Amino acid sequence: MSAMQPSLAADPEEPAPATNQSGDKFIPIRRFDLLDVLVKQGDFANKEECEQFRRLAQMLRSICHYEYSETLERLRNDYYYFSPEMAARGPTRPAQLETAYADLLRSLDKVLKDANFQELPHADVIDAHRRRSVLRVEVKAHHDDFRDVRFYRRGHHIEQFEVAEWFGLRRRKVETQVFDDVVLVVAMKTQSEIGSRRELRMLKRRKIVPGSVLLKYFRNIACGDLYALFPNARVVMSNFDKVTLGVPAIAGGIPILLKLYATLAVLFVVIGYYLGASNSVADKDMATALAALTGLVALGGFIARQWLKYQRQSLKYHIELTENIYYRNVNNNAGIFDSLIATAEDQECKEALLAYHFLRVAPSAPTGAELAQRIEVWLKTHFGVDVDFAIGDALATLDRFGLVRREGQRLSVSPLEGAITRLHRVWDDFFPAEQGA
Repeated sequence: MSAMQPSLAADPEEPAPATNQSGDKFIPIRRFDLLDVLVKQGDFANKEECEQFRRLAQMLRSICHYEYSETLERLRNDYYYFSPEMAARGPTRPAQLETAYADLLRSLDKVLKDANFQELPHADVIDAHRRRSVLRVEVKAHHDDFRDVRFYRRGHHIEQFEVAEWFGLRRRKVETQVFDDVVLVVAMKTQSEIGSRRELRMLKRRKIVPGSVLLKYFRNIACGDLYALFPNARVVMSNFDKVTLGVPAIAGGIPILLKLYATLAVLFVVIGYYLGASNSVADKDMATALAALTGLVALGGFIARQWLKYQRQSLKYHIELTENIYYRNVNNNAGIFDSLIATAEDQECKEALLAYHFLRVAPSAPTGAELAQRIEVWLKTHFGVDVDFAIGDALATLDRFGLVRREGQRLSVSPLEGAITRLHRVWDDFFPAEQGA
């Protein structure tokens, strides 16, 4: 999703209810743009009140930033033992390692969901792979090779692609769902869980430490291409490729084999003569044996040529797979933490700011569902985005800061001046003064 240029016109008096079917909670709008449009709407009594609102937005940002800085430190600490660069230095006791692994998954899952990522069930990934239409190559990957595999996605849109068929003679356009952001979490098996020496050698060749956890962050991935993101993804020949390569091989190989069949016996007789098994050999047999030998060389050349064709086609598909994924890889392993934390705190700040503003200007105290609907309509009207507004998260943030009031299901917030005072107390509580100072 991409934000449209915001309209500065006032809201309609009664906008039509939003029918949001996207299911995405991610707000793909810069906080500065969001704040500017809210301010330019003019829902403030005077300039001073407008400045108070800007100050409240800045305080919300500062508080969220401070809270998530602690989350970032905890996440880095939890990942220490499972980073591919550090996993070999991890604890040796299995119980300690299991506790650390559980802590990592819990911390990572929370941060991803705070950043409005949604976990994709394995059944959905498999189903999307079966119905793929964009990536032309056949890709195989096995979940069982890993301890755990998790996909998280955020945002989606529909893209149109051109697919070549019949050796490029025909092209057709297909539409497919594309995920804006995808995070892949792959937990490798520990050394004791890997029973194959071949698999251990392969991991060593790829510089992957058993027991490590690989984190991959991708952007703009078609839903049917998720298998291509696996570390063990490999290209295999489709049935069409097998027929395309196999039929010419059979058609060209059979005549050579038929010619060889008639001359191989003579070739063995000549070989026997040179080895001392027979006393003489006719000149005609020598010519036939020479022809058989030439046929064997031709057969070897034909097999080599067919193998090179197979390798060329396989390499072509590997290049296509690499190009499809390489430029979509945003970050890896511990490098993704900073961007995830920045997004999570930004989303929390925007959710809380929108909830506070629309509660403040509401003509009467709304319910949570009514508030969410108003915000979704406003985002659609001014930015052209469909968002399933995370009202529960927004209210939880306002509750944590002591800014929301409840009367049954009806909600209201403190005035701007009181809200700023309350946020000052929240900030001061981060740095309590020394007793007796």
